[in-house]
Amino acid sequence: MTIAISSPLRRAIPLRLIVLCALAFHGPLLLMQVPGNSFDANFHMSMASNYAHHWFNPWNEKAFAGFSETTYPPLLHQWIALLSHLMGMSYAYMLVQGIMLLLLPVGVYRFAKLWVSERAASYAAFGSIFLGALCNLTYQDGQIATISSTTLFLLALPYAYWYAVRGQTKDLVLGLCISCTAAAAHHATLIFGFPFFCLPLIWLAISDYRAEHPEESVRVPLRRVLKFAGLAAGGILFTLLPYALIMLKAPIEQTPIPHLSRANFFLQPLWGLHYWIVPFGAVTIALPYILYKGGEQRLRPLLLGFYFAFIFGLGGTTPLPRWLLGRAFEILTFERFTFWALLLALPFVGLMAIYLIDRFGRFAAAGLVLAMVASGSLGAAWNVYLPLVGPEPDVRPIIKFLNSDGRDQYRYLTLGYANAMSKIACYTNAWSIDGEYNSARNLPEMTSHGVGQLSSAKYYHTEGMEALAEMLRHADKYGLKFIFVHDDYYNPILTFGGWREITSFNHGETTVWTTLGVPKATKIPSPLEPPRWQGIMWGIVPFGVSILTLIVVFAEARKAVAARDAATVPAQEAKPAEALLGHAQQVAL
Repeated sequence: MTIAISSPLRRAIPLRLIVLCALAFHGPLLLMQVPGNSFDANFHMSMASNYAHHWFNPWNEKAFAGFSETTYPPLLHQWIALLSHLMGMSYAYMLVQGIMLLLLPVGVYRFAKLWVSERAASYAAFGSIFLGALCNLTYQDGQIATISSTTLFLLALPYAYWYAVRGQTKDLVLGLCISCTAAAAHHATLIFGFPFFCLPLIWLAISDYRAEHPEESVRVPLRRVLKFAGLAAGGILFTLLPYALIMLKAPIEQTPIPHLSRANFFLQPLWGLHYWIVPFGAVTIALPYILYKGGEQRLRPLLLGFYFAFIFGLGGTTPLPRWLLGRAFEILTFERFTFWALLLALPFVGLMAIYLIDRFGRFAAAGLVLAMVASGSLGAAWNVYLPLVGPEPDVRPIIKFLNSDGRDQYRYLTLGYANAMSKIACYTNAWSIDGEYNSARNLPEMTSHGVGQLSSAKYYHTEGMEALAEMLRHADKYGLKFIFVHDDYYNPILTFGGWREITSFNHGETTVWTTLGVPKATKIPSPLEPPRWQGIMWGIVPFGVSILTLIVVFAEARKAVAARDAATVPAQEAKPAEALLGHAQQVAL
C-alpha cells in the first residue's frame, strides 16, 4: 500500500511536536519522581547538597572521611544545588534531568540531519525519546551525567561540522561554548564517548568540503578541524583545571570493583538480557538494515562509529574493549556504550522508517510507533521484572537521630542501605566513612579491597567483608560511633567486633549499634584537599561557562529570528504591489 505524496506521513515530523512527545512520555514519570530511587540519583543529590551549602568549598566531609568533589565535573550538581533552594533537592534533580531529556531529541535531530534527510532525521529524533538504554540510564541507573553530557555534545557537533565546512566564526564560538559546557557535565563522556561521534564527523566534514570545493585543498577543512580541536581542548582544560590537577596528583589506582556490564553475555545470558537486549529493544530488528545501508559511501564512517560503540557495549563478551582500554576496562561500566551505539544507529533507523512507511503506509507508521513506545516502556519498567533496585528504606529516623543530642560530632556507617545512604548525607551534618562515589575511595581499608560501598559489603563477598572488618577495628581512629543496620546478615560481625545494639526504628526494621571508647570525629588531613583558589575557580568557571553558553545561544537565536523576519517583510510587501500591477494590466487590456 502506497501513500499520497501530500500525506503528512510523507513529511518530516515538526521538532516542536517531537519535544512535546518527549514531555508527554517522560514528564509524568519525572513528576512521580520515578528516577529518585535509581542507583546513582541519591549520590548526585548528595554531591549537589555540598554545593548548596558550600559553593566554593569542594572538599566534602560527609563521605569517605572527606574527599574532593573536584574529582567529578560539577556543572549538573551546581545547577541542582541552585534550583534546590527554590523547589527542594529531589524536584531540582527531576527538573535538570527533564531538561536534558527534552534536549536529547533536538541534539539527535541536528546530528542526524548531517547524515540523512530532514524527514529521516525527524524520525530518528522521535525514536530517541523511547530508547530502552535511555530509559534504563534514567529510571534504573540514575546516570544523569552521561545523558546530559551526551546531549550537549550532540548539540555541539553540528557547529563543529559547519565550522569545518563553512569557516564561520559564529559556528566556532557556539561549538566551543557548548563543548566546554558538555565537558563540565561529565568527564567520562568526553574521554570515552566523544570519539565515536567526533571521528566519523570529521571524515564527513572533509568529504563534504571536497564535494563543494573540488578545486581547493583538503588542508582548509583539516586546518579548521585542528583549530576547533585545539581551542576546545584548551577551553575544556581551563574549565576543568582542578579536575586535571587532582587526577595528575592522585590517579585512580584503587583495587577494581566488579561490575556485571563487563560480563561475557554468552556465558551469563541474564546480564546480556539486562545490558543489551532490553536497552536495544526494537532497534535490534534494524541491525541487518544498518549493516546494509552503512555500505553507502556517505554513511560508512557513521557505521564504523556505531560498530565500535556496539562492540564496546558488549562488555567482556569480546576481547576488544579490554585490549584497547587496558586498566580503564576494570574501572568503567559499559551500559553507556550501548546508549552511544543506539544514538549512532538512529539515522539508519530513520532511513528504514521512511522505507517502511512509504511502502506500507499507516500500518508501518503505527507498527513503528508501537515498537518504539514498547521499547521505552519496557526500559522504564524493567526494574519491576528484574528488581536490582529495591524499595528505598525510610531514612528519616536516622536523620533525626544524627541531628539530635550532638551525635553529628561522630562518624556513622550504614549497612544494608544501598543507595539510600547518600540520601542521609543530604539532610544531616554528620560525617560518614562510606559513600557511593567509587573514585573517591581514599581510605586504605577500602582501596586495598575490591569493594564499592561498605553498606553493601556482603555483595562483594570476601573482599567486602574483609574491608568491613578492618573498618570496624579502626573505629576509634575515625570517630566511628554509630552503625545503622537494615540487614540482619551483619549482626554477627558487629557482635564479634564488640558492638552492641542500643535502639531500633520502624518496629525493628533498622537497628542502631554503638561501641565504647570512640572519640569525637576530627577532620583527617589529606594531601588531596584542593587549595582555596581551586575551590573558587571550581565554583565560578564551569557554572559561568554554562551561563555564557546560554547567553550566546539565545543571542544567536534572536539574530536568526530577526533575519527571518527581515526576509519575510519584503516578500509580504511585494505581494500587494504584484497584485496592483496585475490589476493595472487587466484595466489596460
